[in-house]
Amino acid sequence: MTENRRLVLVVEDSDECAATLEIALAALSGVEVRVVNTAEDALCLLGSLDFAALVTDIHLPGISGLELVSRVRRDARYLNIPILVISGDSGADVPDRAKAAGASAFFGKPYSPHAVRQKLEALIDAP
Repeated sequence: MTENRRLVLVVEDSDECAATLEIALAALSGVEVRVVNTAEDALCLLGSLDFAALVTDIHLPGISGLELVSRVRRDARYLNIPILVISGDSGADVPDRAKAAGASAFFGKPYSPHAVRQKLEALIDAP
């Protein structure tokens, strides 16, 4: 990783969805994407590397994506990290639950990879 690269952590247990996100987000200038399958793996990586943003699915094995968001937000080191939540859950309350947990944005599946990339870019580049 070069000095000017910004790391984005993607937490997604579906290989197909993870690959789609990785391709979409890697197209951002200066961004390097790391993908893990579980919230537990994400928490380990967050503790060892400096991430510019987090993108997570809600339905993960073990700890859920919403619990991951809550845990990340409770850690003062990550209060300002942008967090995007993506989910195939069609419940009307899901976007509100994601925001209540601390998400910066929510995208329902199917989502536009371009829209996710644009939102992430705006959040990372926000002052």
